[in-house]
Amino acid sequence: MVEPRYVEDASGYRGQAERVFCPKSGAETAKVLAEASAAGIPITVAGAGTGVTGGRVASGGWVISTELLRHMEIGAGRAQVGAGVLLRDLHAAAARSGQMYAPDPTEWTASVGGTIGTNASGSRSFRYGATRAHVLAVEAAMVDGSLRRFERGQPVDFEVAQVRVPATTKNTAGYPLRPGMDWVDLLVGSEGTLAAVTAAELRLLPAPAELFTGLIFFSGNRAAIAAVDAWRGVEGLRMLEYFDGPSLRLLRPRFPEIPKEAGAALLFEQECPDGADEDAWIARLDHAGALADASWFALTPADRERFRRFRHALPEAVNEIVRRNGFTKLGSDYAVPLDRNLEMLDHYAACLEAEFPGRYAVFGHLGDAHVHANILPESLEQFERGRELMIELARKAVSLGGTVSAEHGLGKRKAHLLPIQFSGTEIAAMMDVKRRLDPQWLLGRGTLFPDGG
Repeated sequence: MVEPRYVEDASGYRGQAERVFCPKSGAETAKVLAEASAAGIPITVAGAGTGVTGGRVASGGWVISTELLRHMEIGAGRAQVGAGVLLRDLHAAAARSGQMYAPDPTEWTASVGGTIGTNASGSRSFRYGATRAHVLAVEAAMVDGSLRRFERGQPVDFEVAQVRVPATTKNTAGYPLRPGMDWVDLLVGSEGTLAAVTAAELRLLPAPAELFTGLIFFSGNRAAIAAVDAWRGVEGLRMLEYFDGPSLRLLRPRFPEIPKEAGAALLFEQECPDGADEDAWIARLDHAGALADASWFALTPADRERFRRFRHALPEAVNEIVRRNGFTKLGSDYAVPLDRNLEMLDHYAACLEAEFPGRYAVFGHLGDAHVHANILPESLEQFERGRELMIELARKAVSLGGTVSAEHGLGKRKAHLLPIQFSGTEIAAMMDVKRRLDPQWLLGRGTLFPDGG
């Protein structure tokens, strides 16, 4: 019997499988794929299980776990890593060499392969973009049993169509097809449906000499949202995260020092090669009407780690409530163009307050016009209505020029959102690429394309 940890993810989504393989190399991974292909057995690639869309959860067949693909070599400006390397270990190793890996998804126990599969981003995407921009090469085991290495700039060797790209800073819905595209760009974000990524070469950047971090509290959401637009152009800013009033209420049991009068908060982080300009920040906070005296600031790594725990504690609290109530997670991953940010936030607030008062939280990457709206249902009726509302909110985001998935991917749980963003012709073009690389439709069956090929 397959252990449950191989067929579930952090959202509470569960599946089943007949066998689990834990290869120790790319060659071993390719051998398993060759055997599965010869027997016509569906196969799912599973990372660390921190995802929330069910992409790594099998619906039968075999599972390839990347947990033993842990080799890591840190060089100047680049890292060679196995798909099973945990993000926290990569960050720590890079830091010891005076470098950093820019992508920083909230869950540091995610595997590198998983973040490549979903084109994950995180808070620092405000300055540095998503994972795709930092992948220099990938090693991938193909369904035919071959093991290939694809370098950045190496174009796909077959014709692909053009699909629309949303006017957002982040997008990981479907395949970003365009004529002459890179193999790397195709595989990053493909959610394990085209190949099994076994290793990657990643770009490392020099670690900043000094960081200035602040958790700024506001009396209400409106002032915090206005501050985001005012601060977006601040030089060196690499993080601009948002917590609404309900989010702070969820966090207070863990952080009772949150000011009682706070109704919203922003977390910023700035790279300061010449030292922090505290006078400039005092002026910004005063102009924004922030609760300056009650806000928190950090100059040391220990203080910044406290803020990281603060940011991580919120999705953790949401997941705990959802599991305790017996449901899978109901959370959005939608992003809109920057100039439609306020319109989308107002729409979230109106819908959620009207239908789920006291049972929702909105937080995340407001600097990228990408926040996560989470519904916390307490009954089956509320859960079903929450699912319907999430679809309505997805349609709203797309109507504003946005995307239905900015960083988590669609997996199996959200595959039904793909047709909201793309036309039938565009989805057919994606499926053509899928069939070309996986003719039997064995890899990641049910992910992205719920009806199969």
